[in-house]
Amino acid sequence: MCRWAAYRGEPLYLEDLVSSPAHSLIEQSHCATRAKTATNGDGFGIAWYGDHPEPGRYRDILPAWSDCNLKSIARQIRSPLFLAHVRAATGGGTRRDNCHPFVHGRWSFMHNGQIGDFDHLRRPMESMLDNDLYAARTGSTDSELLFLLALQFGLERDPLGAIAETLAFVERLAEHLERKVLVRFTAAFSDGHDLYAVRYASDWKAPTLYAAPMGPSGGYCLVSEPLNDDDNAWVEIPDGTAVIIGENGVDVRLFGTQGQSPTVSQPAKLRAADWGRSADWGRSGSQNRSGKM
Repeated sequence: MCRWAAYRGEPLYLEDLVSSPAHSLIEQSHCATRAKTATNGDGFGIAWYGDHPEPGRYRDILPAWSDCNLKSIARQIRSPLFLAHVRAATGGGTRRDNCHPFVHGRWSFMHNGQIGDFDHLRRPMESMLDNDLYAARTGSTDSELLFLLALQFGLERDPLGAIAETLAFVERLAEHLERKVLVRFTAAFSDGHDLYAVRYASDWKAPTLYAAPMGPSGGYCLVSEPLNDDDNAWVEIPDGTAVIIGENGVDVRLFGTQGQSPTVSQPAKLRAADWGRSADWGRSGSQNRSGKM
């Protein structure tokens, strides 16, 4: 399983998630604590938004812990919205095209999870893409294909609805082909304005997702596992949940495909106010860099 971290709020340096915290994403790349595999060394990637609608991106096949360029970039780039990912390959070779985040136009996407019997579902899944989106597929992972299918199903106009339709399509396809119906999906994606995340699994065993306030005022981060040992600063996002972080704060919703009719429910009772804000958590990265949290 992979590990990832995402942030939206007042501009922060990427290092505040990627390299500075005691249990930073780079630390998780060789010592994850809440994943089936402790090592996530099959490449990494970051996507960040700045002055242009489309995100900047840097990816490589080196383990994150051994790439000095990643640490240098993370120390210099400051962004109000960014996604970062370290990969543990479960399918698809170790090559740059298979490293997350994936980018198409203004959208960025990264994923932790799997599709059961993907080798048998891949070709009919790809056949659903129009010519332009099929030509945009450069890698071989199920994650990139899920992203492109979501674009096909209307990510631009209804982000959560498109994700729900994509996952429902995969489940129905597997059932139709008499293959294992298994989707495990914990993903973050953005259009450069809002940050979305979904935690969902057809067997209720979705990869982990946590959230906490971060930055000087009103910012939030979403992570595969906490960046420090302060349990009061983090809330685990339940399976079957979608999160939207935007200008007005955080919206948390129930999420599901419900078999034939994918739906997103009304906002759930879980709210940012329930997250136990810690007043100085991660403020300007000062606590993160000390490692005393």
